[in-house]
This record gives sequence, structure tokens and C-alpha cells, in this order.
Amino acid sequence: MKHFINLKDIPVKDLRKIIVDAKKRKNLRKKLSTLEVDKGAPLKGKLMIQMFEKSSLRTRLSFYLAIRQLGGETLTLRSNELHLGQGGESIADTAKILSTYGDGFMLRTDSDKKVKNFKEHLSIPVINGLSPSSHPTQVLSDVFTVEEIKKKSISKLNISWIGDSNNVLDSLIAASVKFSFKLSIGCPKKFEPGKQVRDWVNKNNKKIFIYNDAKKAAKGADVIFSDKVISLNDKVNKKKKIEQFKKFKINQKLMNSAKKDCIFLHCLPRGSEVSEEVFLGKKSHVWQQALNRVHVQKSILLYCFGKLR
Repeated sequence: MKHFINLKDIPVKDLRKIIVDAKKRKNLRKKLSTLEVDKGAPLKGKLMIQMFEKSSLRTRLSFYLAIRQLGGETLTLRSNELHLGQGGESIADTAKILSTYGDGFMLRTDSDKKVKNFKEHLSIPVINGLSPSSHPTQVLSDVFTVEEIKKKSISKLNISWIGDSNNVLDSLIAASVKFSFKLSIGCPKKFEPGKQVRDWVNKNNKKIFIYNDAKKAAKGADVIFSDKVISLNDKVNKKKKIEQFKKFKINQKLMNSAKKDCIFLHCLPRGSEVSEEVFLGKKSHVWQQALNRVHVQKSILLYCFGKLR
């Protein structure tokens, strides 16, 4: 049994094994319909319980399809449907019940502490479907997508992130350390990655490049990533924050600062941070990026259940 909570804690050889397996599984599904089960049904009889404290479209759908295509089943819970956190049941007691009924647990939450507490009390694998400091399933899938399109190891590419410092960027920074690729970050000074993240990078003898100028961050990029400037449940002055990121909007002029064959990726949903021209243009691969989450999360599930070939 293995957990999948933060890329920082997972050996790169295991991350690479997941990517290799996902590539094989995607190729084998070309002639299969959406709900047809993979050959051998490796997770037949397994139940994964999903709990959502935050809204979700891609994570919810992709994990549902992932477990079903592997022959297992999923049960989705909303935290407000449980006794948890309403002066009722503790995480420890809830975890005992989840471990009794299910074989795996995926949590999408607004609390890193809650992820940690569930990990301590569950006797089944825990997968982080998103927390304030990490979105590991998204970013490992993004690494897969980059290598699929570019047809080379991400370690040989220049990756740029233009936008806010958030959980997706934190996981991308972790990936840059694990997979040894150059990462340039473009954002206003006030929104640079936090000291804890930068200290972790230095501790691992790696380096990230931070620019308060979007054009400098995009220069020479093979891939440009972004995310919404205003995240769900952001407790900020939204108009003010959008104004602060005005010079960091990804438009065709900014894309021209990157390499000619640079691609654009976005974890979705989108906001004002990218122009319609770029988002719907030929360099954008956001739909392929979204679909690939199914394939990578299948391999993550197999990794957690100890069934990765």
C-alpha cells in the first residue's frame, strides 16, 4: 500500500514508472469504448471512496473513469453529507469506517492538515485530489502530456509558468526538482512562491527562476503553463488582483517570446489570464491535457494498490 499525497515525497523512479505505465494503457485503449474494462481488470472488486470538500469537474470525472476502466467501482461523498466537521464524528472515527468499507480514499480538500490526519488514521491508500499546497495528480498528468506532445523527456525542455503562485505551481516546482527540468516563473513580486517552497528547492540543490516580467519568463520556453488568477474560494479583492496580473496575461504577443513550437497548457477552468486566441489556438493542448488525467490516474491507482507492473 502506498499513498499519493505530494510529489515531493515520491521517488522519481516511481513517478517515472507511473508515466510509462500510463503510456502503455492509453495505447491499449484506442479501440475500447469509455466504460470498457482494461484487459485483466486489475482492480476488479476494489472500491475507491472519493470525498469532495471543493467543487470538481475534471478530478471527479477522471477518477470515476479511471477506477471503472480498471474494473473497480467508486463511491463519491460530499463532506456536508457526513457527520465529519459538524460537531459529530472525528477524522479518526471516520477513517476507521472508510477503511472498513473501502479499498482506497481520494480527498479533495481545503485543508492540508486534514489530508495529513486522514493519512495517519486510514489503513487504505490515500490520494490527494487537491489541497491548498499540492495538486500532484494534475501535475504528474501534465508531465505525461508534455512528453507525449514533445516526444522527449521533460528534463530536456524549458518550462514556464505565467501566473499566480498556487497549489498547482507548488506541485510543478516539485516536479521540476524530481525530473530535473528548467522552470521559469513569471508573476508580480507580491505573488512569488513562498519561502518554504524555495527553501525546499535549495535544499535539494536545484534552482527555479523567478521573474517579475512575463516576457522574460516566457523567453525560450518549450511549454507555457498557467492557471486561473482568481481561484475558487479566493478571499481577495478580485478586481484588484486581476489588475495586478494585467501584464501577465498570456496572449499571442507573449507566446511569440517563446520558441516557435511552444505549446500552451492550462489545468482549467480558465479565467482572464489567457486570451481567447491563445486558448483556442493551434498551440493550445488543454483538451488533450484534461483527457490524459484519466490515463495517468489509472496508473496512480495501480501504484497505490501495489499493482503497478
